[in-house]
Amino acid sequence: MLRRFISSLLILSLAGLGFSVPAQAALVATDAAAASAERSRISTLLDRADVRAQLQAYGVEPADVKARVAALTDEEAAQLAAQLDSLPAGGSIVGAIVLVFLVLLITDILGFTKIFPFTRSVR
Repeated sequence: MLRRFISSLLILSLAGLGFSVPAQAALVATDAAAASAERSRISTLLDRADVRAQLQAYGVEPADVKARVAALTDEEAAQLAAQLDSLPAGGSIVGAIVLVFLVLLITDILGFTKIFPFTRSVR
């Protein structure tokens, strides 16, 4: 009797699990999808070993750069991705690294970040 009660209770609870979570669908804005794609392109670039090595040669931790890229607004990410597109194909990655370095340096001087010990914030 107790086994039958417990098995019935388990069957009902398992059957209820399948119906308790409703599916939701929503439209994704084109801007949000584009910004996500641009951020993933920038992130993919920063995952490359040569880029990480060059950033460390400049004294910048790759984790700090990734955090700063995550904090970029959609417009800033679009500008950075557009500048990456304008780099010469097959050329040196140094231009992109210098661009990221300059963005980090400017945000450090403006007081938004504190990555470089040699800068003084204007705030």
